[in-house]
Amino acid sequence: MRFSIQSIYKWYRGLIRNPKYRGWVILATIAYLVSPFDISPDIFPIVGQIDDVIIASLLVAEVSQLAVDWVKGRTGPQAKTATQPVGVAAAPTGPTVDVEVSSLS
Repeated sequence: MRFSIQSIYKWYRGLIRNPKYRGWVILATIAYLVSPFDISPDIFPIVGQIDDVIIASLLVAEVSQLAVDWVKGRTGPQAKTATQPVGVAAAPTGPTVDVEVSSLS
């Protein structure tokens, strides 16, 4: 098996997208970020913070995407009807016909 950042990202994303493990993954990520034990200790000036920054950015990206998906799911059908003015029929969704209009002037 080949080790790469992309494989870790896919694994993390798969875990956090699963509702059964989502809470545990978020709690474990936060616990890792605040714990003094890291893959690269924070006593090293730049290298020590790299793993924390990567993991924090993964957490923020995935939680924000889950929030966006949740909001879209909650407002999906309502958003379509809310933007349509009252008393105006919906536009037909069938095939369209292009018509050329020539001016007589």
